[in-house]
Amino acid sequence: MKRRTRKKKQLSPLYMIMIYTLAVLFLEIVFQAATTETVFTGIVYKIMFSFAYGTVGYILCSLFKKRKINEIITHVWLGATTVIYIVQYLIYKQFKQFYDINTMTGGAGDALTSYFGELMHLIFIQGGLFIMALMCVPFVANLLWGKRVFAFNGISWRNRAMSAATGAMVHILVMLFVLLHPVNGPVYNKQYNFQSAVSTFGLVTGLRLDVQHGIAPADPDFEHTGIPVIPDVTDPESTEPGATEPTEIVYGDNAIDLDTLMQKSANSKIKKLNDYVKTLTPSKKNQYTGLFKGKNLIFLTAEAFSGELIDKDLTPTLYRLANKGIQFTDYYQPASAGTTGGEYQNMFGMLPTAGGKSFKNAASNYNYYTVGNCVGEGYYGKAYHNNSYTYYDRNKTHTKIGYSDGFMGRGNGMEEFVQKKWPQSDFEMISGTFETYVDKQPFNIYYMTVSGHSNYGKSGNAMTKRHWDRVQHLPYSDQVKGYFACNLDLEDGLAHLVKRLEEEGIADDTVIVLSTDHFPYGLDSDAALGNMPYLSELYGYNVDDYFKRDHNRLIIWSGCLEKMDPIVVDAPTFGLDILPTLYNLFGTEFDSRLMVGRDVLSDAPALVFNTNYDWKTEYGTYYAKNGKFVPKDPNIELPEDYVKTMKAVVKNKRSYCAGVLDNNYYKYLFK
Repeated sequence: MKRRTRKKKQLSPLYMIMIYTLAVLFLEIVFQAATTETVFTGIVYKIMFSFAYGTVGYILCSLFKKRKINEIITHVWLGATTVIYIVQYLIYKQFKQFYDINTMTGGAGDALTSYFGELMHLIFIQGGLFIMALMCVPFVANLLWGKRVFAFNGISWRNRAMSAATGAMVHILVMLFVLLHPVNGPVYNKQYNFQSAVSTFGLVTGLRLDVQHGIAPADPDFEHTGIPVIPDVTDPESTEPGATEPTEIVYGDNAIDLDTLMQKSANSKIKKLNDYVKTLTPSKKNQYTGLFKGKNLIFLTAEAFSGELIDKDLTPTLYRLANKGIQFTDYYQPASAGTTGGEYQNMFGMLPTAGGKSFKNAASNYNYYTVGNCVGEGYYGKAYHNNSYTYYDRNKTHTKIGYSDGFMGRGNGMEEFVQKKWPQSDFEMISGTFETYVDKQPFNIYYMTVSGHSNYGKSGNAMTKRHWDRVQHLPYSDQVKGYFACNLDLEDGLAHLVKRLEEEGIADDTVIVLSTDHFPYGLDSDAALGNMPYLSELYGYNVDDYFKRDHNRLIIWSGCLEKMDPIVVDAPTFGLDILPTLYNLFGTEFDSRLMVGRDVLSDAPALVFNTNYDWKTEYGTYYAKNGKFVPKDPNIELPEDYVKTMKAVVKNKRSYCAGVLDNNYYKYLFK
C-alpha cells in the first residue's frame, strides 16, 4: 500500500503579508517605546509603512519553489531586520540619537567598540537586555513555530504580482497622507531629517529615506527671501527733549569681492550656491573688529559640557572665564551626529548634513573657513585629544583644518602626558602639552577633551572617582554628582592653563574659547524628551524640547577683556556663530555671506536652528514637530508672513550647509 503524503496547506498571500507586517510592527512599537516613548505618534503611518515592508518581506521569502530555501530566506530577513532595530536601540541608548547611515558607517563602529564597557552597563544594569530580548521575539518565534505559521511555499507570478500591487497601493496611499500633511510632508520630502523621520514614520522608513537621499542627493534648493523687518517698538516720546543723537560711526562690511571669485560656472549646483549667496546682506564690522588681532588662541571642545557646571565656588576658573569674558546668556549647541557632529559645528561653522561623515568629507575638501584658519597666517598650530588618536579618524581629519603641526592623541604622542585610564584626564593633557607650545607664539591650539564623558558612576569613571570628595556634599543624586566630579578635571586643567598664561605674562595676549560638542546625554539611560530625570535635575527644569535640552554656555575670554566694560550677548546664539565671531574679533578678512552663522557682535539678526528645522530668534521660537510658533512677547506685532519667511530662511541655510559640503564650494571660490 502506497503511503500518502500530506500536502502543505496553501495560505493566502494576504494572510502571509499580515504575518510579516505584524513582525515589523511589533519591532517598531517596542523600539519606539524604548527610545522616544512616542509609540502613537504617526501610528497610522507606521502601520501602513510596515505593511509595505511586510509585503516586500513576503515576496522575498517566497521566491523559490523549494520550501527549505524560502525558510532560510525568512530567517535571514527577520534576523537582519531584528539586528537593525537592536543596533539602533543600542546607539540611541548610548548616544541619545538615532544614527543615520553616514553616522553609523562614519563613526558608530568606533563608538560601540571603544565604549563597550559602557554598553554592557546599559544592557545588563539599565534594562537593555529585556528590550533586546523583546525585539528578538519575532525571530525566535519563527525558529520555533515558523513551520506552523508560515507556508514557506513558492507562489505563482500571479499571486506575486497581486501582492506587489497591494503593497504598492498601500505605500502610495500612505505617501499621499504624508505629503498632504503640512508638517509631516516637508519632513518626508524637502526638509527630510533622520531624527524626525524615524520618530514620525518608523525606523525602516527613516532608513529607506536616508538611502534615497544618499543615492540621489537633492540639488541646493533656495527660496530667495530676506530677513523680515520688525517695526521699531521704541516709544518716540521716551526721548528727552533737546537730546542730541550721538555721532554714528559708519563701519564697512565684512565682505570680499565675490563677483571676481564667482566666475561663470557650467555646474548648476555651483550656480545655485552663487545665486543664493548674492542675495545675502553682509554684516558690518564693528567696534570689536580686530580686538584680538595677533593674539594667541586656545579653543576647547569640551566633552558633554554644560553651563550648569559653572559655579563660583566649585568651578572658580570656569566662573571667571564665563563672567569676565564675553557673556553669552542664551547659547545653544544643537546635538547632531554625536561628538563628531558637535566638533564639525564648532570647527567649520556648519550643520553636519552628512551626519557622522561630515567632518571626514569636509576634511577632504578645500578648507577655507575653519577655526584653524581664523587667526590669520604665521601662527604655530596644533590639535590635541586625550583619547585614541585614530578615533573618528582624527589622525586623518585634524591634520587638514589649518594646524601647522598636525594632531596628537593617545597613540602618537599623548601617552607621554596622559595616563591610561577611562576617561583620560583633561588636566594631564592641558598641563603636559602647554609647555610644548608656550614658546611658539603666536599659537593656535585646539583641544578635544574627554574627561566629561559618561558613564558617571565611581566604578566606571576614573575622573569621577578622582574628584568624588569635592562633590559629595552637593544637593544632587549620585549620578549628577558624578557628572560634576569628572568635569572638575576640566576645571583643574583650565585653572592650570590660566595660571601658566599669567606666569608667562601672556594672559592678555591669549584668547580662550570653550564650547561643548553636545548636551550631557550620558546622564540618562533613556533620553526621551520629557523623561530625562537626571538632566532635568542638573538644569533645574523639565527638559521637554530640543532647545531646553541643548541650552548651554559659550566662553570667549582673554585677560584683556577683564580690563574692559562687560560685553553681554543676550540674543540667541549657537555653535555656528562661533566661527564668524572669531574671524571678526581676530580681524581676519572674511565674507560674512559665506558663513551660516553670524558675528554675534555685529548688526546681523539673531537666528538659532537645528537639524530638525526648529528655530529661535529674538522674537520667538518655532517648533517644527507641531508647526507651532511661540512669540517671546505677544505684545510685539510681527509681520504677517514672519513665520513663513523665517522657515524659508532656515531651509535656505540648511541647503547651503549641504551645498558647501557636497560640492567643495570653497575650493571653487578660493582655489
